[in-house]
Amino acid sequence: MQFQHKDNDQQGEFFTLNDAGQRIAEISYVWRNEKTIVADHTWVDDCLRGQGVARKLLDVLVEFAREKQLKIIPTCSYVDVMFKREPELQDVAATV
Repeated sequence: MQFQHKDNDQQGEFFTLNDAGQRIAEISYVWRNEKTIVADHTWVDDCLRGQGVARKLLDVLVEFAREKQLKIIPTCSYVDVMFKREPELQDVAATV
């Protein structure tokens, strides 16, 4: 699955489209400062539920954060749960 990325220096998102060009999954963030983003929303269409797409979105967000040496504040409930559950994500978790 390929994800597209948009970022306007205030907020950004990773998402994927179906063959008709409709958005079917997304994870979004807001820039808090030059080293911190706030993961504020994750959504997966019903047609993709149960396929691990939310985790794939989180993985690309975490990869982005690691490449840019960013920390993530998880205000999205899914991201928050995954940060608490998965020790390997702690390197990008912001201490608030």
